[in-house]
Amino acid sequence: MHKKNDSPWASGPAELLKHAASLLSKDSDANRRIAMILIDNAVEQAMKTYLSLPKRVSRITISRRQLAELTESFPALLDAMEQYAADKLAGIDLGAIEWYHRLRNELYHQGFGLTVERDKVEIYAELAQLLYQNLFGHAVSITVGRDAEMIGRTIELWNRLETALISAASDHVMGRPRGVTDAMRILREVPLLSREDVALIDKFRKVRNQVVHAQGDYKSLLKEDLMSRIEELIKSFEQAEGIENDEA
Repeated sequence: MHKKNDSPWASGPAELLKHAASLLSKDSDANRRIAMILIDNAVEQAMKTYLSLPKRVSRITISRRQLAELTESFPALLDAMEQYAADKLAGIDLGAIEWYHRLRNELYHQGFGLTVERDKVEIYAELAQLLYQNLFGHAVSITVGRDAEMIGRTIELWNRLETALISAASDHVMGRPRGVTDAMRILREVPLLSREDVALIDKFRKVRNQVVHAQGDYKSLLKEDLMSRIEELIKSFEQAEGIENDEA
């Protein structure tokens, strides 16, 4: 089970996500538009909150002046996350976050004539939930739609996969691998990954990327067999590393 919410500073983003989910329960063009704006606000608030936490909590040091400069725009905020909280971004594609933020800006600034597809709102909500969990160590549980379960599972599995691969690769090199691709290269050389494993991960990466960007008929790619095989691979690394998984 997920940890109980024990971070009072994280209540603001959580409430925004819950409000967005409540709007989506009564689907309409207006509700989807407002939900998208609320989710984006939650993402921005979560990142700003984390960067402004006391050093004893976040273990990062940013002066007030630096924080003001780093949070003056959304792109600058994303840059700050890469610089100061890279270890909290497992499974998070900041490029996708920025893309959804731009979509939110179009909805906000170009008037009420625009609408947004429910798929995009649901995917952004799932990304927001994962970011929240990474930053604050516990989940905010919301339900945003019928297809969100498989979308959320795909994003969650990629998060666990990235964490497990980087953790395993770190045992064999000085420093931290630069990402999944670097970790896979190291694990192939050891070798702890087979060619078949690499092919499976590459296939899942493509599916995950299509899901996150809502590209094409991505729902047809969400197959239980692929999910199960990825989960088995993840568990083999988690067990070897002694990584606890709340969902297990």
